[in-house]
Amino acid sequence: MVLGVLNGVVYVCVGISIMEATMRSFRFLVLCLVWVLVVCGCGKEKKETAGEAAKPNDNSEKATTSKQEREVPMGVSIQWLCHSSFRITHGDTIVYIDPWKVKDSPHDATVVLVSHSHFDHYSSGDIAKVSGPNTKLLAPLDVVSQEGKGETILPGLRVELPGVNVVGVPAYNLNKKFHPQSQKWVGFVVEIGGKCIYYAGDTDVTTEMKNLSKIDVAILPVGGTYTMNAMEAAEAVNQIKPRLAIPCHWGDIVGGRGDADKFAAMVKCPVKILSPSETISVP
Repeated sequence: MVLGVLNGVVYVCVGISIMEATMRSFRFLVLCLVWVLVVCGCGKEKKETAGEAAKPNDNSEKATTSKQEREVPMGVSIQWLCHSSFRITHGDTIVYIDPWKVKDSPHDATVVLVSHSHFDHYSSGDIAKVSGPNTKLLAPLDVVSQEGKGETILPGLRVELPGVNVVGVPAYNLNKKFHPQSQKWVGFVVEIGGKCIYYAGDTDVTTEMKNLSKIDVAILPVGGTYTMNAMEAAEAVNQIKPRLAIPCHWGDIVGGRGDADKFAAMVKCPVKILSPSETISVP
C-alpha cells in the first residue's frame, strides 16, 4: 500500500512538472506571438508613415516644377527680313519695323512701326501682308496721311501698348539732304519682354542717339550714302554701349557685306551680322 501511495505521489509530481513545463511553453509562445504582432505593426506603421511623407513631397516637387515652368520667361527674338526690315517677337506680341519685301502674308502683327515715308521703309502692300484686324500702326505724320490710318508717333513721344512700349527717337541727316530733321522722322526704342531694342532708322550720328542708355540691342544702318556709314555707326554704338549690335541697311540698294564686316571690326560690344530671314534670341 505504501508503494502505491508513493507511486501516486510520483505521478502527481510528474503531472505537475509536465503542467508547469506546458504553462511555461504556452507563456513563451504567447510572448513570441505578441512580439511578432508588435514588430509587424510597427513595420506597417513605418511604411504607411513613409508613404504619407513621400506623397506630399511628390506633390510639392510637382508643384515646384510647375511653378518653375510658369516662371520661365519667354525670350525676345529678332528676325532680319531684309535691308532695314525686322520682326521682333515676345510671346504673342509681334512687332514689325519697316516691313518691306515680305515673302508671305502672316497677318500676325501686334504693332507695325514705320520710320519714314521712303519706299524701302514704308510699303503699304507689305503693311497689309503682316497686319491683322487688330494691328496697331505707329508712324510719322506723312506715312499716316498716305496710309489713311494709324497713330502718329513723333520724336520723343512714348506710346504704351499691351506687351510693348515704343519711344520715338529723332532720325535725320546732318550733312545730307535725304532725311531732313524738319520731317520729324524717327527711329524707335522698343521695350519688349524686359529688353530695350534701339532701331535707328535712316539717320546720321545724332546727339539724341548718343544720349541713349540701357540699350540691350542697337540696330543701326551702315551702308552710307543716305545714312551713316560703317565707321560712323561704330562710333555711335561705342557711345551707346549696348549689349549687342546689329548692322542693317546693307545688301539692298546700297551697302554690302563688307560694310557690315567693317562695322563689326570697330565695335567694342558683340556684333551679330544676320543673313536674310535669320532669327536670333536677345541675350
